Amino acid sequence: MRHPLLVASAFLLTSSLRAQVPTWADDVSCIVYSHCTTCHHDGGAGHFSLMTYVDAYNKRSDMQLLTSARIMPPWPPDEDYRSLAHERSLTQDEIDIIGAWVQGSAPEGIPGNAPAPPVYLNEVVIDQPDISVIMDDYVIPPSTADLYRCFVMPSNTSVDQFITGLEVIPGNTSMVHHALVFQDTSGVAQQLDNADPAPGYTNFGGIGVDDAKLIGIWVPGSSPYFTPPGFGINLAAGADIVIQIHYPATSSAELDSTRINIQLDPGPLRGLAIDPLLEHFYTLTDGPLIIPPDQIKTFHSEFTVPLQGIITAIGPHAHKVCTSMKAFATLPNNDTIPLIDIPYWDFEWQGLYEFRKPIFLPLNSVLHGEATYNNTITNPNNPQDTATQWVFLGEATSDEMMLFYFAWAFGFPFDTLTVIDNSTHADHHLNCTTDFNIGMQETLTNADVDVWPTLVTDRINVQATAGREVRLLDANGRTAKSHRYAGGLTALGVEGLARGTYIAEVRDAHGQVMTRIPVVLQ
Repeated sequence: MRHPLLVASAFLLTSSLRAQVPTWADDVSCIVYSHCTTCHHDGGAGHFSLMTYVDAYNKRSDMQLLTSARIMPPWPPDEDYRSLAHERSLTQDEIDIIGAWVQGSAPEGIPGNAPAPPVYLNEVVIDQPDISVIMDDYVIPPSTADLYRCFVMPSNTSVDQFITGLEVIPGNTSMVHHALVFQDTSGVAQQLDNADPAPGYTNFGGIGVDDAKLIGIWVPGSSPYFTPPGFGINLAAGADIVIQIHYPATSSAELDSTRINIQLDPGPLRGLAIDPLLEHFYTLTDGPLIIPPDQIKTFHSEFTVPLQGIITAIGPHAHKVCTSMKAFATLPNNDTIPLIDIPYWDFEWQGLYEFRKPIFLPLNSVLHGEATYNNTITNPNNPQDTATQWVFLGEATSDEMMLFYFAWAFGFPFDTLTVIDNSTHADHHLNCTTDFNIGMQETLTNADVDVWPTLVTDRINVQATAGREVRLLDANGRTAKSHRYAGGLTALGVEGLARGTYIAEVRDAHGQVMTRIPVVLQ
């Protein structure tokens, strides 16, 4: 017979353990809504939805596996090496909560405790573009291999202007894996397109045009790109806009028609360029870029800055034999500035990563890049059937590259005062007690309230009756800034906030939402 005290102790211990199991309503939904559903919603880039408990329960094993391996959310750079703008990642505590939830049989908890799920209308951000081009409808054929297809669209511009905003709007979010946007003034891309009877043409490494200039990169979860204030990317008169889209393998034919919206400024602005300042030929110090069979090799690249300038973003690029990429800068006073470290290179997840503030590089600073390549059977991504093939520099899947693109401009030390993103991880965690909507303009009461402008440079104006509060919510529903006022006309300054899309929310004296209007900080 069991001793009553032992039975009671066992019951209390079991109850305590059960109480510690996270639930969807109280613990997990907030993490998912903050960091996952921007892609994983109906019509999103994540291919499946995580908007409800049932959605998450059905994907619970994948959620635990991919978050614990830090594969999802996709954010390859090492945050300990350098914290970058707009980081998409989970803390170890958040990963542990998801893991404990799954291990505890993934309970729902009390449904009423869950926050209201975000609303995604999948609307465009640059809704009044100066240029809006869309590729011809393209039927992606069934294939067991990935496809890299380039599409040419004339800009129809007659004078040089500056790009200050660029937005890629995938026509088929389940098929567009990533996109590179170029401008071509040579006409070569159009010739390649004309030679292919179907819309566009196939090219793996880039768009097959040596003089083409990269002007934008899109990956799932990324926001439209806006240049820092006072800067713009030169768009040459009459240039063709060329987009290279990566389509994954598919068992059935799929239709895509991706659009690009561009915001222009006639200037004068300081020109911002996106160039591979570190590359695999002229700046390679231990080339040529050749990896023998069954070998692991590391290559290095250096570029001495010929003028004082700033860098605002970096985009490493390599193929499938590559396993890691790192870049840093050394200043004339021998200080070292870490730029980016991707310890586990993944060809499938490439991007242009912005710094939190521009980095000033004095004359004769040196940019350094290094990349390691594993041409052995221990590399699961090696495209070779065996590790007995030589790997050379080239654009094919079985070839390799080593590029570090930089967004750069002539600059001054005071440019480092510009804030691109000063948010913390806590800022990215939405207030799960607050209902919010994304990409939505909604009048929730009959109160007389007005908010303007929608394209914001320094402040947002609000006209309403007494006892109000105005809040600025970012795209994940977090309060970026708020201000209480006594009624009438007031203004909310936006200094120190990262550029991008926000929701201007006005509440009455009882905390009820009166209106939500999307605004863009330029």
